[in-house]
Amino acid sequence: MSTELSSPAVGKEEPITVSALNEYIKGLLEEEPALRHVYLRGEISNFTNHRSGHLYFSLKDEGGLIRAVMFRGSAAHLAFVPENGMKVLVRGSVSLFVRDGSYQIYVSAMEPDGVGALYLAFERLKKKLAAEGLFEESRKRPLPKIPSRIGVITSPTGAAVRDIMNILGRRFPYAEVVLAPALVQGAEAPASLIEGLRRLGSLGNIDVIIIGRDGGSMEDLWAFNDEALAREIAASRVPVISAVGHETDFTIADFVADRRAPTPSAAAELAVPDTAELMRKFLNITKHTDLLLARRLERARRTLSDLAARRALSDPAALFTERRMLLTYLSDKAASSMESRLLTLRSGFREEAGRLEAMSPLAILKRGYSVALGADGVAKRSVTQLTREEILTLRLDDGEATARVVDTRQFKKGDA
Repeated sequence: MSTELSSPAVGKEEPITVSALNEYIKGLLEEEPALRHVYLRGEISNFTNHRSGHLYFSLKDEGGLIRAVMFRGSAAHLAFVPENGMKVLVRGSVSLFVRDGSYQIYVSAMEPDGVGALYLAFERLKKKLAAEGLFEESRKRPLPKIPSRIGVITSPTGAAVRDIMNILGRRFPYAEVVLAPALVQGAEAPASLIEGLRRLGSLGNIDVIIIGRDGGSMEDLWAFNDEALAREIAASRVPVISAVGHETDFTIADFVADRRAPTPSAAAELAVPDTAELMRKFLNITKHTDLLLARRLERARRTLSDLAARRALSDPAALFTERRMLLTYLSDKAASSMESRLLTLRSGFREEAGRLEAMSPLAILKRGYSVALGADGVAKRSVTQLTREEILTLRLDDGEATARVVDTRQFKKGDA
């Protein structure tokens, strides 16, 4: 950068402006090769994520502080969200802000340092497993209400195992506890924890598993952010409670487990019911059952008393007497009905018989008529059916007579 001031502080009596001085110093800083590419380590403080997309913050260490700005174009490429207290590594150039007269570093790239790097790795794995659905509530199983065997995976010498055993023994001493000792810190801890899960799962009679440890730094708890361990927890056939650190500590194991407990003690409380509470519920159920049974027995007694008071039981002979009287009444009624029906039928029969009698040829004979029958027994209805000297049988009302045809004479129409 060019400037009109070669050295404003040397051999010059004419005053200069503050802006000119700041511009001069800015030029000196920007022309210095060592300040054009600065690689800096520090802790973020006074962080501001401006609505423009620019990031304003300070970087500090034990002995100093420098202001920093990261413009929107560079901030858009960050793979994490900066926060106060985060240790970071930044790359940029040093210059001076003329208006304030303060120098600052213009950050072009930034990445977490130390714990910050762990945090970035944690967020990346969390995002990856969440995208695969390993954190979905729909795939998580409910814990058994009354477990008989509880698996515990933790350090056999830590505070966590003592807390868990004390709570389990106090709340529900009837459950058997199976401890799978494991490393909970260090490079070999994830494999040790995975082995504990597999051992307990292979037993086939474990109802619920508690996995965890007592508190510590993020580095101390890092074994529970292992991807292989997370997948083993997700694949476990036994429900898993994650109890890592304190209430404010979160690990990948917490997200993938069927339940997350804020502390190992809380995990033990989740795993088993309270015996005293169970006894209270049992007594309440017993009292309620006794009350229901008493009410049911009372209803049964009333029903039995009502039945016993009925005449069919108190005087069964009366019941037969009533039935016998009813049977007699129905028999008499049936006989009367049958007699009336027979009378009606007889009357009708007589009427029909009278009509038939009136139409009978025999009745005609009684009135003085006779019927001439041929040798074949067929009645002669016309003189044209007769022959001279033919022998006929005359059928009369009270007998028969034999006659011979001497002569015939046929009437004409109109003759009487």
